[in-house]
Amino acid sequence: MEEDTEGVALRFKGLDTWNITELLEALWGGQSRAVAACLAALPALARATEDATRRLAASEGRLVYAGAGTSGLIAALDALELEATFDWPRTRTAILLAGGLDLSRGIGARAEDDGSSGCARARELRLVPTDVVLGVSASGASAFTVGVMQEAQRVGALTVGFAGLADSALARAVEHLVVAATGPEVVAGSTRLGAGTAQKALTSMFSTALMVRLGFVFDNFMVNLRPENAKGARRGVRIVASIAGVDEKAAADALARHGDIKHAVLGLAGLSQVEAECALAHAGGNMRVALAQVSLRRRAES
Repeated sequence: MEEDTEGVALRFKGLDTWNITELLEALWGGQSRAVAACLAALPALARATEDATRRLAASEGRLVYAGAGTSGLIAALDALELEATFDWPRTRTAILLAGGLDLSRGIGARAEDDGSSGCARARELRLVPTDVVLGVSASGASAFTVGVMQEAQRVGALTVGFAGLADSALARAVEHLVVAATGPEVVAGSTRLGAGTAQKALTSMFSTALMVRLGFVFDNFMVNLRPENAKGARRGVRIVASIAGVDEKAAADALARHGDIKHAVLGLAGLSQVEAECALAHAGGNMRVALAQVSLRRRAES
């Protein structure tokens, strides 16, 4: 039988009287158990990722993240990181956070209980079958999140739920359920601890694996990286240098000429800007496919 994330673990009775080392070791143990709980979720996560890849690769569908409270913030964080890291289009990302994204007055805890608001917010997005909708709820009982997922199911969008319990309202509202059974928290009911850690791990694994499958990663490099600061610019130079097998000066010059990592690598492979654009267009933006096609063409010509 599953242990509820809202349960009380008797082994932490008297926690407030423990010395600081014991307290921190208990908290560390809770985090470690949460990460370990993700292992059993990997098969379900793999199925969800493959389905999402098929749907998004063949369309202009969106990634929609929904949640409330800490779970909602974790979902929002994952969504907000996609653009700079993978150049995932902002137009293909949506965030439905209970209470809205204006956090100046707090998270908006009461909004979590409003299922009709979740449905309404989802309807406002005009969800379609090509969309992929993620619902994140530690307990699986957030009415707002369940409302979003029910509306997504109604229109035929792909629905993926992340929860700490297999038997929950969220489970019944999604096609794919990814469960990390983290059990009772060290501080009873504070799902920002272990459950939050598991949700952060699983959502980031999902989105990262999805971007890899969609061709936004070459080897283990972020070839769709959008440099937005000095650190990002330096990383872009190193990526081009590593893939193309040139020094950093040549990589920087190629980036300056061609504008982004993929075009720079193809330029260093001998393609003009126009040829690089055509190669990427024929390869659906996948640089590995584009390089392979260039290599095949050259062998055929030689």
